[in-house]
Amino acid sequence: MSGLILAGLCKRFHAGGVDEVLALDGVDLRIARGECVTIIGTNGSGKSTLLSAIAGSVRCEAGQIHLEGRDLTSLAEHERASWIGRVFQNPFQGTAGSMSIAENLALAARRGQSRGLVSALDRELRAEIRQRVARLGMRLEDRLEAPMGTLSGGQRQALTLMMATWTRPDLLLLDEHTAALDPRSAAQMMEWTRQAVTEGAITTLMVTHSMQQASQTRGRIVLMHRGRIRREWTSGAASDELLAAFDELRRAEEALPAV
Repeated sequence: MSGLILAGLCKRFHAGGVDEVLALDGVDLRIARGECVTIIGTNGSGKSTLLSAIAGSVRCEAGQIHLEGRDLTSLAEHERASWIGRVFQNPFQGTAGSMSIAENLALAARRGQSRGLVSALDRELRAEIRQRVARLGMRLEDRLEAPMGTLSGGQRQALTLMMATWTRPDLLLLDEHTAALDPRSAAQMMEWTRQAVTEGAITTLMVTHSMQQASQTRGRIVLMHRGRIRREWTSGAASDELLAAFDELRRAEEALPAV
């Protein structure tokens, strides 16, 4: 199977304080190599914390993380970076705004290698960058020397996805990566995402607030609530069914006696 294996992940924020939050409460999840899993849930359900725990930017108090047979549990974020690609909600994360498009993509192409830009941006790589960027149809192939910070949010997010998947990572983490985009740009981003994930057979974990996006995915859908996985659909579900599951959890909580 390989892929990603999460076992008993637990994470508390502000432990022992009045504002203590149990963000992850014994999360178990297995994702096969090449599988795409979508996570849905309300704000505070633990979705983004789970992705951060996998990436290494949040350290858990308990549990294990294995990716393609490697134990990542005790590794720092930078030690996991060569195997994990990540796209954030904010289009301005994940890229260097003062560096050019070509320089950003050159760094992505050399993921896990020494990062000397002079040697990285040789003629062969420049040609490949131009070819890949042209496929986006955004007319950026003639602006490769433009600073990344001069681009629109949609343009920057498209290039961020390209950077995250350039070397076919063992795992792609998508943290509400269309949430900050307008509907048209979001739809285009989802199409680029499907192409990248399908062509590369990339194991993918996607967090979204959009029931429409979740219902259109072909893989499993996981519902998180209060740090736990509460429900799972193995072959997709209609958006109405997903919303009904949210309502069921909310009614169950409202029925609990006050403490």
